[in-house]
Amino acid sequence: MAYVITDDCTACGSCIDECPVEAISEGDIYKIDPDVCTDCGACADVCPVEAIHPA
Repeated sequence: MAYVITDDCTACGSCIDECPVEAISEGDIYKIDPDVCTDCGACADVCPVEAIHPA
């Protein structure tokens, strides 16, 4: 199950460097590619606003 980024995202960039498979893309609200995400949870662990959750 891939993770998703909710509308609570502030686009701070904390999650980008934590993703070991580069599944996160930048934008007004960041997005996680479910086909690339390995469900490791590293991004959710570093999100300061808790905007990343399992899908």
